[in-house]
Amino acid sequence: MPAPRVAWPAPSHGLLYRLLFRLALTRIDAERAHALAVRSLRRALAVPGARPLVARWSRPAPALAVDALGTRFASPLGVAAGLDKDGEWFDELGALGFGFVEVGTVTAIPQAGNPPPRVWRLVDDRALLNAMGFPNAGAAVVARRLRRRSGRTVVAANVGKSKRAPLDAAGPDYRASVRAVAPEAAFVVLNVSSPNTPGLREMQGRERLAALVADVRGELDAIGVARPLLVKIAPDLSDEQVDELADLALELRLDGLIATNTTLSREGLRTDPALWRDRPGGVSGAPLRPRSLELLRRLHARVGGRLVLISVGGVESADDVWQRIRAGATLVQAQTGFIYGGPGWPRAINRGLAELARRDGFASVQDAIGR
Repeated sequence: MPAPRVAWPAPSHGLLYRLLFRLALTRIDAERAHALAVRSLRRALAVPGARPLVARWSRPAPALAVDALGTRFASPLGVAAGLDKDGEWFDELGALGFGFVEVGTVTAIPQAGNPPPRVWRLVDDRALLNAMGFPNAGAAVVARRLRRRSGRTVVAANVGKSKRAPLDAAGPDYRASVRAVAPEAAFVVLNVSSPNTPGLREMQGRERLAALVADVRGELDAIGVARPLLVKIAPDLSDEQVDELADLALELRLDGLIATNTTLSREGLRTDPALWRDRPGGVSGAPLRPRSLELLRRLHARVGGRLVLISVGGVESADDVWQRIRAGATLVQAQTGFIYGGPGWPRAINRGLAELARRDGFASVQDAIGR
């Protein structure tokens, strides 16, 4: 994997945050810094009048709207699962200009995840190394939080296997999560590709995945809730495995695929190996960009417009988002790029994306998908 392009946010939208990140946040444990950022943003937007003011300031241009999965997204730029694990700040993220937020990964059984420390910044690579293992309050708690929401943010739910559930009992475990969160979500994502839950990636095999999709569909039918169903895949699959998964997705009549999850690869990292050698987990951010784009192009060539493709991995700029749209992504997600870019990042991406669409002669981003 080639070394990633490394570029800090432009001063016009990230100078103050860049200084804060370099001088303060990097001196704090990554999980503690994340919790501090969440509390700070929630408190700031809880000031009377602050949230609607910020939402107006960050509102995406009308040309960015995308219709997909039975939903209108104000922007194709969304938040990947992992940032709002417990459904605690999706409305605040929506106010910053994101078109949608994928909460989770949630599990049927509340769990603490892997012991800390379990998140490390690879600053020289603009990356994160994450070995969290699905810490969350459980699907029932997250569902209650989603049910109480008052904002307009489009929310998707990402569900995974509880660590205590044996692989052979994954179906009932996923069903319990889907039963709780599906009624509150615009679409449901099955996470079968995290590297931080033992055995989970085996769920990407044909027989297990087909059985899982059948189980989840059975649950949706049982509760009378029709929701688009997507599967999130790993970047570490071989090209042949990706082709097989794409064909299976069509056979199973999935609504879409999300590519990709974090990678186990450490190839090309510039950060001092002492900071990541012998540590478990998956890498997200800029190092994932080449493989994520490669898989998107391969999937688009395989499935055309028959599945909604959501691209995630190494998205840092409006150019990155535009490249994914033109390569066949209907929606694009980010997480690490936002963490490095700061609260003004989604607005800057949306503004740049609108300019790129105008430059290339498209009246809307929707018109550019796959072109």
